[in-house]
Amino acid sequence: MCTAFAAIPVRYAIERGEWEEAAALPVAPSVYPQAEAVAWFGRALGAARSDDPVRARRDVGELARLRAKLAASNDEYWVTQIDIYTQAAEAWIALAEHRPRRALISMRAAADREDRTEKNVAMENRLSPMRELLGELLLEAGQPREALREFEASLRLTPNRFRSIAGAADAAARIGNRRLAASHSRTLIALAGSGSSERPALVSARTRR
Repeated sequence: MCTAFAAIPVRYAIERGEWEEAAALPVAPSVYPQAEAVAWFGRALGAARSDDPVRARRDVGELARLRAKLAASNDEYWVTQIDIYTQAAEAWIALAEHRPRRALISMRAAADREDRTEKNVAMENRLSPMRELLGELLLEAGQPREALREFEASLRLTPNRFRSIAGAADAAARIGNRRLAASHSRTLIALAGSGSSERPALVSARTRR
């Protein structure tokens, strides 16, 4: 429960793409290293996506410290999760440092590794699907066709994800597939319901439907 509680503000920042907010998340001391790790990952991802790789690397260093604690207690599940978080954070750090090839290798490794792991009772849902993050990184790297493939693969594993649907719509639009972009956009609008949110993804979706 402690880990799931720690994940709430991290998820909230990531889901809205508020990267500066994620980078500044407080990390509450915990007897559970994995609870702290969730917050440090959110900070590292937020800093990297705010174009601050130096700050992101400091936060990745905290992940290494917590990994050592979990390894000492033979907690293989959370050691693996921290390895995944670290690979993902390092991918976005590499992208911020203008090393897209390194970024894609690291992010794909994180996504593939997550696909091979089971979800833990303390984290009923993934903090943020790594394959979705791979799709977003591919978009940032100017590879929308490959990004579309990853978003759709992520949706097969975790259906009805706002960010995956939005990413798929964006990727489809970038490759000129208006029909598919419109289809994903309609799905996104339906998922958002009757709210009047002005989230950029919804604003774009309303122009494509």
